[in-house]
Amino acid sequence: MFELISEHACFGGVQRFYRHVSTEIGLAMRFAVYLPPQAQQGPVPALFYLAGLTCTEETFAIKAGAQRLAAHYGIALISPDTSPRGAGIEGETAAWDLGVGAGFYVDATQAPWAAHYRMDSYITRELYAAVLAQLPLDATRIGIFGHSMGGHGALALALRNPGLFRSVSAFAPIAAPARSPWGEKAFSAYLGADREAWKQYDASELVVQTGCVFPDGILIDQGLSDSFLAEQLQPHLFEAACEQAGQPLILRRHANYDHGYYFISTFIEDHLRYHAAILSR
Repeated sequence: MFELISEHACFGGVQRFYRHVSTEIGLAMRFAVYLPPQAQQGPVPALFYLAGLTCTEETFAIKAGAQRLAAHYGIALISPDTSPRGAGIEGETAAWDLGVGAGFYVDATQAPWAAHYRMDSYITRELYAAVLAQLPLDATRIGIFGHSMGGHGALALALRNPGLFRSVSAFAPIAAPARSPWGEKAFSAYLGADREAWKQYDASELVVQTGCVFPDGILIDQGLSDSFLAEQLQPHLFEAACEQAGQPLILRRHANYDHGYYFISTFIEDHLRYHAAILSR
């Protein structure tokens, strides 16, 4: 069961923050839920939002300005935390891009991370099932999106689980993590030295394996003044992989925009509209 930490009236609906003990993680986890006013009448479609490095379950709710749009379209928003917290692993808070706040949405296989850093299974098995069971959500109309590390997570988890998610989009995702310094660092720690094992969480590898599993397309927005674009994000690699796989992709490049939530808040309406169009069918 969920423990309600707080709730706040918002655009006719309610923004809630929850805590629960996760069996997959083996620790208490937090997540945020926005329920639009339409949820008072019955089940509504829902979007999982995966946040980026250093973020928490609160970041998207506070910074993106998505609740007004979610209320308009009648879509619930679910934002999990970005990693386990309190695992007691030596060095888990030593770097901002590994450990706490940097779970990378994978199931770790390497010690000492494997016992608790199971963000893939936490989201796609435990949290997914729990929110559908306990909240007024329509299980046939679920999408996923995210930013940066969370954009990587959204693309990878959607491609790994097309039966769970009907729509997917991303803001400035780490689009080919096996070929980026952030991804190499995280995958080496969580998944080990075998680069073949990394492919199971690399969207640019996965889309070639899966082919066209999202015929309505995948939407990505990328700022061209993003300081991480060339070295870390590399959307052109995902673009080429989608072309090879026959997966429709809408990749929009925006002059002057950087990596932060000013960028996200500018284009969040486009993403909510995109998901609503698919999930309303």
